[in-house]
Amino acid sequence: MARVIVLDACVLIAHLAGGDAHHEWATRLLSSLAGKSKAISVLTRAEVLVAPARAGRRRAAEDILDRLVHRYPRDSSDAGGQLAELRANTGLHMPDCCVLLTAELNSPAD
Repeated sequence: MARVIVLDACVLIAHLAGGDAHHEWATRLLSSLAGKSKAISVLTRAEVLVAPARAGRRRAAEDILDRLVHRYPRDSSDAGGQLAELRANTGLHMPDCCVLLTAELNSPAD
């Protein structure tokens, strides 16, 4: 059974920002995950790209993300409804629901 590691924005932001207090840790973590299937939600991708976009480096950051993350969520025509259900049932904040839904959509079928 293939496993997919779903990354949260904080790891990727720290990796991209050399001055971040967690930069070295995030870089080591991502290096340890080399060759493993990784995914991020669309919202995570957007969050990660905010600072690079402000600095005029969005495309460069996207290139790095595309090398690090090999999978993006499978399309779901009901993603909005699924996110609403997750938020209602778990009480999690919407960004956390996006990460959780990404994990669910990328889980191997039973």
